[in-house]
Amino acid sequence: MNDMQTMKCLLVDDEPPAREIIRRYIETMPMLELAGEYGNAIQALSFLQQNDVDLIFLDIRMPQLKGNEFLKVVKNCPPVIITTAHAEYALEGYELDVIDYLLKPIQFERFIKAVNKAFILKGHHTVETKPAKEQLKQENFVYFRADRKMVKVMLRDIVYIESMKDYVKVFTENGVIVTKQPLNAVEAMLPESQFIRTHRSYIVSLSKIKSYTHELLEVNKEEIPIGKLYRNEVLKMLE
Repeated sequence: MNDMQTMKCLLVDDEPPAREIIRRYIETMPMLELAGEYGNAIQALSFLQQNDVDLIFLDIRMPQLKGNEFLKVVKNCPPVIITTAHAEYALEGYELDVIDYLLKPIQFERFIKAVNKAFILKGHHTVETKPAKEQLKQENFVYFRADRKMVKVMLRDIVYIESMKDYVKVFTENGVIVTKQPLNAVEAMLPESQFIRTHRSYIVSLSKIKSYTHELLEVNKEEIPIGKLYRNEVLKMLE
């Protein structure tokens, strides 16, 4: 490494929205430098023949050359963090001796945890999370995986979010987006200054609340319950 506390990263993913998310994460962290970004593994192989990197963020399912095949042909491969929407590839990823496995849509806190593993492997200090997290939360949009693609949603358009067992419904001003991920993961993506968890099954945009009682919130003519475990925090925020 050229700098004791800087890692040069290579990003390889065929989905532009997925690359944008990881690129933003990298840009918020001064200890990471994006050295290259490619939509397929063939281009990434060519890049690695002429450039050195310290860490690779690699998607598994890509056209032409899959990520697992890429790992098998790269000589002296640097540490790799797998990024994919397909949980069934996790075991194979670990068999290929990767540092970590990130399931899309990737939470920022989970991204930092994976990067810290890379820093520990290199024998360097871990990344401070708070400044980067605060900077990231200033973004005005998030991505949700729906219909086999990453859908960009402006924070101002989100009305409320409801958990439905294995799925989450994101109610926006423009319609409903259904994504398969736990509500806790969605909550971690949202800025605390704009959204509040009101119930084990609901997250609400503070700006969309029209009125409230101790048991219910009125949000765009919908009544959202306030759970007992969340009541004190919700009322404190609203009062």
